[in-house]
Amino acid sequence: MIKFLHAADLHLGSAFATLPANAARQRQAELLETATEMVELCNSSQCDLLLLAGDICETNEAAKSLARLLAACSAEVVLAPGNHDPYGPNGPYQGVAWPDNVSLFDDSEVARLRFEDLKCDVYGAAFTADTAPSLMEGFAVLDRHVVNLMVLHGDPEQPGSPYNPITQAQIAASGLDYLALGHIHSFSGQRTAGQTTYAWPGCPAGRGFDETGEKGVILGEAAHGAPVKLRFVPLHTRRYETLRVAAGSDPAAAIRAALPPNSQRDIFRVTLTGPSEPLDLRAVAAALKGQVYQLTLRDETTRQTDLWAGMEEDTLRGLFLRRLHSQWEGAPDEKVRQQCELAARFGLAALEGKEAPKA
Repeated sequence: MIKFLHAADLHLGSAFATLPANAARQRQAELLETATEMVELCNSSQCDLLLLAGDICETNEAAKSLARLLAACSAEVVLAPGNHDPYGPNGPYQGVAWPDNVSLFDDSEVARLRFEDLKCDVYGAAFTADTAPSLMEGFAVLDRHVVNLMVLHGDPEQPGSPYNPITQAQIAASGLDYLALGHIHSFSGQRTAGQTTYAWPGCPAGRGFDETGEKGVILGEAAHGAPVKLRFVPLHTRRYETLRVAAGSDPAAAIRAALPPNSQRDIFRVTLTGPSEPLDLRAVAAALKGQVYQLTLRDETTRQTDLWAGMEEDTLRGLFLRRLHSQWEGAPDEKVRQQCELAARFGLAALEGKEAPKA
């Protein structure tokens, strides 16, 4: 049985250009900490192989730092460069002294690495520019009597992709036991095409609000003639999260109640919604200082006075609003007040023949 760790899209050396210089340096250091955790997990799991499926480094300095980390890895390391780290004179890998346990694919033609002790072949290819044609076209394994793995950066979801489009038919015809992919930044789950298992782990650390939630790597087991087993393992990285919160009468308290446990390390973008008095977002952010690592606030509230306008009308609308407002004034807590406000908004939309508002 072969044990492996599969990771991709680390993007070590990312510029974080939208952050202040100090914050950018901190985030770069944190990505390196993520890479360190990956190597430590590989070692503690007693993996035979570490498969790195592209977009690993964005700068030469980052590649040198990675080489130093990988020297402490007890597994054989196989790296297939992707569109952000293509192999070539303008890529990040030139002039790097790689330790003996690292094999780096350096050509767009698929090549084979034979690991005799493991009775395993690992195939792969490199992006040599920031785009690539279909690198798996016509590929099939050479020896079906060993475990066959491939590590590759590519796009299995868009047939017309400029980033090595990969089809179900190509995967099914490959004869591979496992295809370790990179490029897409969210975990795929375990997938199959023909007799081949394939997956991509997503990025092991989010770098923006388009990479929210839990991030990590894949631990796997492969044996000749047996199904491949995969397990997603989250890493202890800073997470990006988005929330929509009804502001109510105390937006800071509402946000505090909506935050998940142990949120101090994470980065949040919170959109405040629902009826509210005019908001002072700076004051709200100040009230939440220390609750999260970084907070961005957006105001999509409606004015409280607008909600109850027309309450004195001698109409069905006025009667509806008066009764709800009476319940709102006598509400025992903020949750009930928010329920009254939501009921008012939905009721007014129905009376006026409008689309139901977002909560």
